[in-house]
Formats: sequence, C-alpha cells, structure tokens
Amino acid sequence: MARPRKADPPDLSQPRDLTIGTIERLACPTGRAQAFLRDAKGNGLRVRVTPSGKKSFVWEQSFKNKTIRRTIGDVRAWTIDEARAAAKRWSALLDTNTDPRELERQQIAEKVSRLASAEARSAEVKAEAAAAAITVGEAWRVYVAERRPHWRERTHVDHQSMTVEAGTPHARLKGRSRKAGPLVPLMGLRLSELTPEVVLEWAAREAGERPARARLALRMLKAFVRWAALESDYRGLVKPEATSSKKAWEILGKPARRDDVLQREQLAAWFTQVCLIPNQTISAYLQCLLLTGARREELMRLRWEDVNFQWKGMRIADKVHDEGREVPLTPKVEALIASLPKRNEWVFASMRVIDPNEKNLVRRARYHAGRGQEPPIGTLVKTSASGHISEPSIAHRRACHAAGLEGLTLHGLRRSFASLCEWLDIPGGVSAQIQGHAPQGVREQNYIRRPLDLLRVHHQRIEAWILEQAGV
Repeated sequence: MARPRKADPPDLSQPRDLTIGTIERLACPTGRAQAFLRDAKGNGLRVRVTPSGKKSFVWEQSFKNKTIRRTIGDVRAWTIDEARAAAKRWSALLDTNTDPRELERQQIAEKVSRLASAEARSAEVKAEAAAAAITVGEAWRVYVAERRPHWRERTHVDHQSMTVEAGTPHARLKGRSRKAGPLVPLMGLRLSELTPEVVLEWAAREAGERPARARLALRMLKAFVRWAALESDYRGLVKPEATSSKKAWEILGKPARRDDVLQREQLAAWFTQVCLIPNQTISAYLQCLLLTGARREELMRLRWEDVNFQWKGMRIADKVHDEGREVPLTPKVEALIASLPKRNEWVFASMRVIDPNEKNLVRRARYHAGRGQEPPIGTLVKTSASGHISEPSIAHRRACHAAGLEGLTLHGLRRSFASLCEWLDIPGGVSAQIQGHAPQGVREQNYIRRPLDLLRVHHQRIEAWILEQAGV
C-alpha cells in the first residue's frame, strides 16, 4: 500500500494529531454535506468541513446514549490549543453529569434576565427623573380638574384666581389687568421643592400685601398637598408637612372679626336713607337683604321662577344645600319684589332704558353689549355682564353715610338679622334655618324638621317687629 503524500487530504476515518497543515489540507468528500476530522488527543474535538470549504472546530460526545455536538468556532478565529481547552471543559462537564447545552441555556437566560433588569432599572430611573421634574403647577391643574365635579362654582373660581397670571385682562373692569394670584410664585417649583421653609418664605412675602387672600391660598394649598400625598403619581414627591408650619400661619395672622351690625335704634335712620336710593332695584334689594338675612350673592341670583306668590315662598340658592332652601315670602318682601319690573329672568335685574342724559349708563351699556356704537335712545340694555345687580355696596355706603352709620357692610345686614332676632322669643334654629346656616347639634340635625308654614309664623313676626322699630 502506497504511503500518502503530504499534499493529499487527511484520511477522515482515522484520528489525526491536529496541525495547521492538516487542517489546511482538509477537504469535504464529494457528495457529502459535511465531514469531520477527529483529534487524536481525544476530548471529543473535531474539525468540521463543508463542501464550500468552511472549517470550524466542533465538540462531539455521547451523553445518556445521545450524541451531543456543539460548535466551538471558526478555525481562523481559534487556535488548536484554545479549541482543545474548550473541548476539555465541556468533556469535564459530562463527567459531572452536566449537559453543556442546558448550562448554555441557563447562561443565556441569565444574560437575558440581566439585560431585562437593566432595562427595567433604566426605565425606572427615567420615570423617577420625570416624576421628580413634575412642577406644582402641573399637579395643581390635575388636582383642580379632578376635584371640580365635587366643588361649587365659587370654589372653582377661587382656585383659578389663586394661580391667575399677571397681566390677565380683568373680567369686570375694562382696560384693567389682574395682579398675579397669591400661589403663582409656587407654581414653577418642583413638587419636591415645596418645603416648609419655602412656604414660610412665601407667607412672609404675601402677609404684608394681602394677608386675607394669602390665608385662603394657604388653606387651598394645604388641601392640595394632602391630595397629592395620596396620589400614586405624586406620592413620595410632596412633603405633607410643607403647609403645616405654625410660623407660616402665625405670619399671615388671624382674620379680624367684623362687628358691624344695625342696632334697634338705628333701624329708622337706615330705612329712611335706603328708601331714598334712586335706583328702585337696589333699594328693594337692600331692604330684602335685611329682612331675610340672606347672603348677598344668594339674593342677587334670585330668579322670578324661584318666587311663589301663591304659596308665599321663595327658593334661594344656598351654599349649604345643593337644591337651595325654602324661605317664607313675608308681606314686606313680597311687596318689594312685586313692585319691581320683570326685565329678564332675575328679580333684581341690572337693566335700564337708555337715557341720553346718563352718560355713564350709556358707556356701561356699550361695554356690556360688546359693541363700539352707542345703543339707541330708549333701548333696554344690561348694565352688568350677568344681567343682575352686581355691586350694590356703593349705593349702600352712601345711604349709610347719610344716616351716620359708617362701616356697615352688606354682610353686616345678615349679621343684623340674626342679632335683631334675639329681641324676640324666637328659637335659634328658626333664624338659622331662614338664613341658611347648617343645623347645629344632634337634635337639630336629626330630629327637627320645620315646614315652611312654621317658619312663616316666626319670620312674619320678625319682619313686623323690625318694621315697627324702623317706623315703616
């Protein structure tokens, strides 16, 4: 048998001591998809060759009566010694009854898990950074939108006014701009920056200019902080103690208690001057305000449909009861209301017939009509944006000045009603119910139910006594 030449391909049927030259001469026999040359040093190392001439190191062993074959790498990237070391490691795993394929799957799974954990942590870090960048103003807008269905319109308007930007056109005064709301300096801060120290510094600035508005703003801010502390998006960012600084509340001070009230002996002077007010609507409104003890805004928004002349009652919009409250229509109040002309839906309408001699009325009518030209003489026009009286305080102050009753406010008339009831033997709950105060005490809240007829008996007595003392 002739000895093979060095240039001939190696015999694939016998193991060979792998060398670079041997691997270079290795070729895939014709008709086969791949061929293997075994390493004479064992450990399952082989060199695989394909018809295209591609060669790679592979490892092949039997494990649990099955053949395991794993690719180590291309012969151009791996040295023979490196391939033998890799084959030896895998063979050693078989000696410990460990399947290299299962080990590789575990390693891949661990790598995927590490990558997923890294991505999740990266996303978490980004989310934390985005959350930390949320400003008070952004959270405030979410808070107002979420809570608005649970608020009355006045509450919503107050919250909006606290954050109004400087320079916003005034709703009622043409050509005038509004000042920045009390909470505007805090809106640009991040939630995490809203600390007791920051709130204290803010309170010190606001206390000197508008303490009353600042107190209201701080109460709103405190409610907002409590809400944010319970929201998943803001929890951990906001400090619940930010608005609990005792010093901040002390700096803003306590609201001064008003004591303006009509005494019994002052009733005659007050009625005399109020009846002399040229504007019949305002005159009637002020008298009704005293005789009903209602809040100024409640009575301003009284509609004709809310007055029942047949059954002698009125439904007044109430800030305590959503559906409003029923109060008696007493004789004097009925006469005052019946004397007013029906010009629109409001009882105390702010509409006038244009008179060329009243220049101010012409200007106001033009403004509220939203037109540049003057309305024709004799036209019935609104003199307030709402259509009902909006500022009777001016006429009231003039009447009080003439009567020598300086400092008496519209709310003082409500206070006067409650105080004058003390001259009569009237149950306290009766006057409170007429004025729309929430029931006080367990008995009032759960057991006392006064019908309109019972209220009318006491209310007519109160009105008659007030008019008697006033000499009306």
